[in-house]
Amino acid sequence: MKAQTRLAPGMTVAARIAGEDIQHGDYVAVLNEVVELPSFLWCCSAATLPPDEPVRIRLMAPNAGQPYKVVAVCLPFVYVKRPRGDVFAVDTRQLQLVRLDRDSGRHVWKQMRKPLQQKKK
Repeated sequence: MKAQTRLAPGMTVAARIAGEDIQHGDYVAVLNEVVELPSFLWCCSAATLPPDEPVRIRLMAPNAGQPYKVVAVCLPFVYVKRPRGDVFAVDTRQLQLVRLDRDSGRHVWKQMRKPLQQKKK
């Protein structure tokens, strides 16, 4: 028996994407953030950890779901633009990105830019 998944009309799914598959013009969002802590902070763990090996914890990013438009890729860095115009670097070693559906990403991007455009008039 095969399981089938059906999405409601107009619903899309963001897909995890490897850094080498990201292209200029893609709409992406941060899904998870990886935080590294020194292993000596893990003193209550039953596992014995080497003192020079960091402990990696995956957290939900505080800006998860915020759409960004890719302006350049130079791995491990992806340079993205916020809807309000500023550009910043995303380190793909620390932040896991998902590719947004092109139509959904463009629609949300335009909606998030509207307040800025209305103030200029």
